[in-house]
Amino acid sequence: MSLSNDLHPDPSLHTRQHFASDNYAGMCANAARWFQIASTSGHEPAYGDDRWTQRVSDQLRELFQTDCDIYFVFNGTAANSLALASLCQSYHSVICTSVAHIETDECGGPEFFSNGSKLLVAEADSEAARRGKLTPDAVETLVTRRNDVHYPKPKVVSLTQSTELGTVYTVEEVRAIAAIAKRRHLKVHMDGARFANAVASLGCHPSDITWRAGVDVLCFGGTKNGLPVGEAVVFFDRTLSEDFAYRVKQAGQLASKMRFISAPWLGLLENDTWLHNAAHANAMAQRLHRQIVHLPGVRVLHPPESNAVFARLPPLAVTRLHAQGWRFYEFIAGGGCRFMCAWDTTPESVDAFATAIGVACADL
Repeated sequence: MSLSNDLHPDPSLHTRQHFASDNYAGMCANAARWFQIASTSGHEPAYGDDRWTQRVSDQLRELFQTDCDIYFVFNGTAANSLALASLCQSYHSVICTSVAHIETDECGGPEFFSNGSKLLVAEADSEAARRGKLTPDAVETLVTRRNDVHYPKPKVVSLTQSTELGTVYTVEEVRAIAAIAKRRHLKVHMDGARFANAVASLGCHPSDITWRAGVDVLCFGGTKNGLPVGEAVVFFDRTLSEDFAYRVKQAGQLASKMRFISAPWLGLLENDTWLHNAAHANAMAQRLHRQIVHLPGVRVLHPPESNAVFARLPPLAVTRLHAQGWRFYEFIAGGGCRFMCAWDTTPESVDAFATAIGVACADL
């Protein structure tokens, strides 16, 4: 059954690329190829004992240049929630920003899976906070606010890399926050749903902004980078992953045919496809930024550092763009519009969208 033109008056909407989320993109060719290879490889042991899962895990260890524990789950919410639950007791707390995905978009998952660990949100009135970042001072403030038994004891600092506002923590910023965390006996968790975009932006080695900088566990996102499904939870401190396999199973995240989650990772890791995909998405965001930053009526909130552009548009322009079928989100960044580019975003799509924004804002 196909959608009628009554639902989509413009036939181009069936194939138009959108800027709401990098989740809109499909599976990249390399990931699809390894998915198919795994599908035609015959019978394989279940629940992660297959050769593909072992191979990917070994390659991720090589990528990060350290012996780490690796688990695969279906999605980012599960990755973050289960990772944080492994670091916390129910009476502990997790320090994060006010725009952190664990705070705004995971339906209480971290609290649920940790049996009640509280999220402590940093103040949102600093310049760093307006760019979606934690600072060492913000962490110190929350840790030292109280130390009595009536207050949930801080246990974890959670960083998002790249952030929900499209900014990127530098290596030095991660190190500084981790140093405060270690001094205060806190663990460091990194929500890396767009970790690849951050690495591509910084041009550093992935180890430099993770375990070498003091990160204990990384939730390495693959879905937004060309996989059909699946995130990797990487424990650099292997003592923290004790019984994590049981958490994965209890949460309904243990895939019986694990190879279909893990094998596509081979396609991302092969020839640094993961990095090329991310670099392309970042480049498309830069292209979009260049075309709209000087348009009348458009106020870009900050230069893009990864694969997202944030801008304020006149309300009528937003209405016009939505009426034309363009999809993008407005609930992030205090009412600003988020334009997200993906691994498969084309220059032609960027140009068409930028032109549409210009026309929508022209007489306002």
